[in-house]
Amino acid sequence: MELVLVLPVVVLVLLAVMQFAVVGHGEVVTVHAAREGARAAAVGADDAAVRAAVLRQSSLPAGRVEVSVARGAEHVTVDVHYRQATDVALVGPLVDDAEHTASATMRREDIE
Repeated sequence: MELVLVLPVVVLVLLAVMQFAVVGHGEVVTVHAAREGARAAAVGADDAAVRAAVLRQSSLPAGRVEVSVARGAEHVTVDVHYRQATDVALVGPLVDDAEHTASATMRREDIE
């Protein structure tokens, strides 16, 4: 009888843990995407090619990703902003979408 009362709470906690893991994965992927974009920009890729590299290497949905590139005299910085849907059953609708932001700076290799 007690199991019937506890089981829904246990399921809800497990779903919350799953949602937390999905959001953590989104953060790691966003950081990786920024690094990939910075690598592309460091060798002289234009902004469209940098965005393509970010999307290709990270598999993030294009409609939820913003990429900005800042080129300095010696360095390039790529900022990636990703709005991740929280869509794990029962738990996802209770919280807002997760916002991930990552930045990566690398030395330019296309200058002499």
